[in-house]
Amino acid sequence: KSPAADRLRNKMKAIAALLLMLNYLSVSHGCTCTEGPQQFPAVQIDAGQGNVVMTDSNNYAYFLIGSQWYKMGSLTLKHVSVGPAGIWGVALKDNDVYKYVAGSFVYAGESLQQVDAGGDGQVVGVTYPSTIHCLKSTIASAYRERSTLNWTTLPGLLMYFSCSTKYGCWGVNSGQNIYFTRVTPSTCGISGWIQVDGLAVMVEIGTDGSVFVVNRGGEVFQRQGIDSSTPQGTSWTKIPMPSRINHVSYDRGNLWVVTDYGTILKCFC
Repeated sequence: KSPAADRLRNKMKAIAALLLMLNYLSVSHGCTCTEGPQQFPAVQIDAGQGNVVMTDSNNYAYFLIGSQWYKMGSLTLKHVSVGPAGIWGVALKDNDVYKYVAGSFVYAGESLQQVDAGGDGQVVGVTYPSTIHCLKSTIASAYRERSTLNWTTLPGLLMYFSCSTKYGCWGVNSGQNIYFTRVTPSTCGISGWIQVDGLAVMVEIGTDGSVFVVNRGGEVFQRQGIDSSTPQGTSWTKIPMPSRINHVSYDRGNLWVVTDYGTILKCFC
């Protein structure tokens, strides 16, 4: 037995024990978590329109069918996203953006660190220097073959950006400040930035407008009070988790979670 294998087994046992506690803790806060389908160790996960994609520690992308993860080609990715515009990813080697079309990833121009396909047909993302970019819905949704695409640069600087078909888009900057805006899908025009209370290192918004953040300490919070008149919401509620969390994504009542161990949790919220 190798020390690494022993450490892995111990971590998995710890997660299993903590999940039992979590089922009790999270019910009172509106979420019930169980162990999800595993592709260990997971790094990043994204859900949209009933679909779920992820990347693992080898930087391969996977698509969930039933309870089984299926590898999506051989291109190594640092980030993958699924939504109305399809499946989009950022290559590990050169940060180039690709769209998954007919079983393979097709080059789509622009160099990003993170990409999001959850908007109303548009695709957004951020670069390493934190510049923000948007691909219009008319271009993103119809894109099928390799060509030069005209991405729009948005004002501001963010290190993570996420959009929804409902209510708007959320982002966090390098100072962990949280911002809200509305993006017009067909033009990539924005309504202006509204700073929201709290600090986070990542933010994800579901198709129904539900917003979740992860802070530097690996804690998860859900935004409350979101509606059409107050799309930025009113307050945060902490969601108990069994360990530090690295990544979350929300779709159709399910919060998909990647722990710092690389385990995937599926929480019904």
